[in-house]
Amino acid sequence: MIKVSVMYPNGPDARFDEAYYRDRHMPMVKQLMGDYCKSYAVDGAIPGGVPAANAPYIAIGHLFCDSVDAFQAGFGPHTKEIMGDIPNYTNQTPVIQMSEVLVG
Repeated sequence: MIKVSVMYPNGPDARFDEAYYRDRHMPMVKQLMGDYCKSYAVDGAIPGGVPAANAPYIAIGHLFCDSVDAFQAGFGPHTKEIMGDIPNYTNQTPVIQMSEVLVG
């Protein structure tokens, strides 16, 4: 199992519409990817030991897939549509990391 994490940097001018991302963007990605995306999760920065304003990422989305090939097969044909939706919820350029899930 792999996890593709899409991290949105925080900053003084960072804009992120959490409701849009949670309720529209990520369900759209799941629908477009179909069974290639096993599940997804959304994380939002919260106040804690470090104020949310100082969190390095304002939000992080995670896509869980069986393999890198499965991710590419599901995401690839829809890249333009998925990436084109980004301005609807943020002014930040995402940082993407692909990881192998070792425990989960």
